[in-house]
Amino acid sequence: MIRLIALLTVLLSMFSVNTANIAEQMAPDGYLMLVNRQYRLPAAYEPEDLVKPNVRHTSGSILMRKDAAKALELLFAAAKEEAGLTLYAHSGYRSYSTQQAIFQRKINEVKNIDKARLLVADPGASEHQLGLAMDVKGSQNGKLNAAFGKTKEGIWLAENAYRFGFIIRYKEEWTVITGYVYEPWHIRYVGVEHAAIIHELDIPFEEYIESLRLVCLGGNTEESAI
Repeated sequence: MIRLIALLTVLLSMFSVNTANIAEQMAPDGYLMLVNRQYRLPAAYEPEDLVKPNVRHTSGSILMRKDAAKALELLFAAAKEEAGLTLYAHSGYRSYSTQQAIFQRKINEVKNIDKARLLVADPGASEHQLGLAMDVKGSQNGKLNAAFGKTKEGIWLAENAYRFGFIIRYKEEWTVITGYVYEPWHIRYVGVEHAAIIHELDIPFEEYIESLRLVCLGGNTEESAI
């Protein structure tokens, strides 16, 4: 942890991150808001600046917060221009009630609540409710599964998403920390500077936020609690 803190301090300086407003960014509506089963969103939470990004998409809802939507457009355009790859947005913002229905459907499918929780977030614990997450496909009709991570599209996304402010949120080796199985399709917007640092450190968002609190907030964890 000491080495991580030292490295993070250097990287924050290198990427010219404004550490003065870190607490604000970790609060609701901030791009560093941590949402998981420990830090949950209330049922009524809905971002005020949801828009539909101008990208190829499936039939699902792809609303995102304005800045994240613009970043997604740039990301998809770069995939096409730089690598000749076509990406599809599949699932963006989800309301609390929508997530509740998805979670219950998964429980009914797998017949085990613990297994369901590895695969789907509980209502209130989903980043999709923030409007900062997007599930991405490499084809319009393809399924969301781990195999995406080995496709040309999945590999390009993992290597380049940070350039546009996104991170791969749930890597295979992080399940014990994140609580979810490998999801190479799920990207989360945190802003270009923070995404670059997280990509460089190659750590889960939970560890990044914990370290950021120690560096910038003196260990205060109340800023992002709901």
